[in-house]
Amino acid sequence: MAGKFEVKATKSGQFMFNLKASNGQIIATSEHYKTKAACLNGIESVKKNAPDAKTDDQTV
Repeated sequence: MAGKFEVKATKSGQFMFNLKASNGQIIATSEHYKTKAACLNGIESVKKNAPDAKTDDQTV
């Protein structure tokens, strides 16, 4: 099973998503968005930009 994005409503009426690995563990959590459409756009942005993302280790 592949990972999945889970969209959730917050207590304050905003929206956010978690990216879950195939084992069910949360591997990324989004910011809070004012609308569901903006949240879904955030997911599409991650899908579009993550495949070629480089790691920038700023701890060294």
